[in-house]
Amino acid sequence: MQSDTLLHIANFSTLLVCMVLKFPQIFVLMRAKCSTGISLTSLLLELIGFIVFVTYQMYYDYPPPTYLEYPILIAQDVFLLLLILHYNGSLRQSLVYALLLVGGWRLLTVERWIIDLAMSLCTFISAASKFAQLQCMWSSKDAGQVSALSWAMATYTCMARIYTTTVTTGDMQVLVRFVAMTLLNLWVLLTVIYYQQRRSSSSKKDD
Repeated sequence: MQSDTLLHIANFSTLLVCMVLKFPQIFVLMRAKCSTGISLTSLLLELIGFIVFVTYQMYYDYPPPTYLEYPILIAQDVFLLLLILHYNGSLRQSLVYALLLVGGWRLLTVERWIIDLAMSLCTFISAASKFAQLQCMWSSKDAGQVSALSWAMATYTCMARIYTTTVTTGDMQVLVRFVAMTLLNLWVLLTVIYYQQRRSSSSKKDD
């Protein structure tokens, strides 16, 4: 009974957080009207990882509560992608990205081995997205418009999914992915906080 309650809390809280996970980042971008510090490559890789993951879960008829947040995250990432392209003056490229993403998604379920292979690569794709964001901040030595709150929420949802995966499907590929994503999200979060604090300290010294 207690484990069922914890499972429901983990599923519900994850869904609730994911409904607004990208909102802080979206609001920061809209307020600043620029996408400094945010890696377009990171966002695209994250979007690909989300699409592969939710397609895999649906293909094998996993319980919807274990992946219900991913369509919501995909929608938020698409909106964020459009914002970045708009502020970069590259909005016309959105059609190309849309065709590639939809075409890739359709390809995933053509054969079982394709979705299995894609899922085996999903962790590496998602990890690459985090490293792309880290590299963007390391090269500029600034967090720019990156939202620490969004990364903090992403860290929590991955931690919650470690628990839900363990007590439901027990899928090792999925579990390894969530453990890796938790650690990498936390790394990005700490890096963002570090650069934001350093920028704040520099501003105080200048004053």
